Amino acid sequence: MPLTPTPSFSPADTARPTRVRHGVVGLMVALAMVTYLDRVCIGKLAPDISRDLALSKEQMSWVFSSFALAYALFEVPTAWWADRRGTRSVLTRIVLWWSALTMATATAFNYASLLVIRFLFGAGEAGAWPCVARTFSKWIPPLQRGRVQGIFFAGAHLAGGLTPLLVFELNKWISWRWVFVVCGGVGLGWVLAWRRWFQNTPAEHPATNAAERELITAGRPPVAAQHEGWAYWRRLLAHRNTLPLCLGYIPNSTAFYFCITWLPTYLEEKHGFKAAALGLFAGLPLFTAVLGDLFGGVATDWAVRRFGLRFGRAGVAGCGNLFAGVAMISAALVPHPVAAICLISLAVTATMFTLGATWSTCQDIGGAHVGVVSAAMNTAGQIGAIGGPPMVTFLLVRFSDWNAPVLAIGGLFLVGAVCWLFVDPRDRVFE
Repeated sequence: MPLTPTPSFSPADTARPTRVRHGVVGLMVALAMVTYLDRVCIGKLAPDISRDLALSKEQMSWVFSSFALAYALFEVPTAWWADRRGTRSVLTRIVLWWSALTMATATAFNYASLLVIRFLFGAGEAGAWPCVARTFSKWIPPLQRGRVQGIFFAGAHLAGGLTPLLVFELNKWISWRWVFVVCGGVGLGWVLAWRRWFQNTPAEHPATNAAERELITAGRPPVAAQHEGWAYWRRLLAHRNTLPLCLGYIPNSTAFYFCITWLPTYLEEKHGFKAAALGLFAGLPLFTAVLGDLFGGVATDWAVRRFGLRFGRAGVAGCGNLFAGVAMISAALVPHPVAAICLISLAVTATMFTLGATWSTCQDIGGAHVGVVSAAMNTAGQIGAIGGPPMVTFLLVRFSDWNAPVLAIGGLFLVGAVCWLFVDPRDRVFE
């Protein structure tokens, strides 16, 4: 139980909703920032790691992919557990595990050890995003979920954009091994605050009043009947929304993992960026993505109120993917280095513009099972995370040109735009 004492309210106070939900959002944003700090740092440190452990580009690609493979394998089971146990205990385990494995990366001594450590890191972090979606479904009013998801991802991508610069500065004073130790230790402080203050539902938190609890639950559809056994999984996998939702998320993950793995190398080898300029431009797509997160979250909530749930979610997500595809393909065609990275940044910003709509759709169609529904989508997205880094090296070897993987990612965005034509957020999976 939390150590926070139960506050007292005067009659005048109880007429106004308390703001405990804002504290929940703050904790989730802090979680997002810690998550991306620990994920992104390996991309900036990859040259040092490869040199010290004598790793080839292909081996480093599989190190990147080992995280995503484990993340995909354990995503749905962890989310299923959170749907039944609540996110307070499950997120505690997740953050403790991934923080420990981030620090353990410092102990890697060869290719095999690094591969195993990063695989275990992915297994530990799996389920974090579905737990966030479930937390928001319990704590945030339905018509505010898009903007809250946007704020959440803005925090994540701001941390991702700052991480290359932070790692660059830290690496001046300490080795890459100690950088992992420092980054992993940040998560332990988050766990202390989380366990002390958070509760799974507004009704369980002693600082909420009746007005806030009513505000959160107003307009929420009734809880669907529980499904168990094979009927549960058949309902999820066979539903009309599941396949296009999952396929439409693959381009997002592919582009993101390109940014946190091979983008620094691409900028150095293709366009000749060096030192501080490399650190700045490697983080640029995640900096500009913050704007996409924020405006996309606001846009999807506004569009839902103005045009209805389907266009407000699927329309926003489809248009964002279309714009991202055009921008990414253009990046491969322009000769100027700064123009190329600016177009890649626009493409990433456009796909992050869709995140508020995408994850809010999971809450719209998931109901009480939002953890598993969002985990199914995020697991499919890991296809891009697992296959993306090896795809980059394969196309680079095949065509001897960094433009080839950039064009491939652009094509995936166009496929994602088509997928959103078939998603209907009004049709709940477990209705």
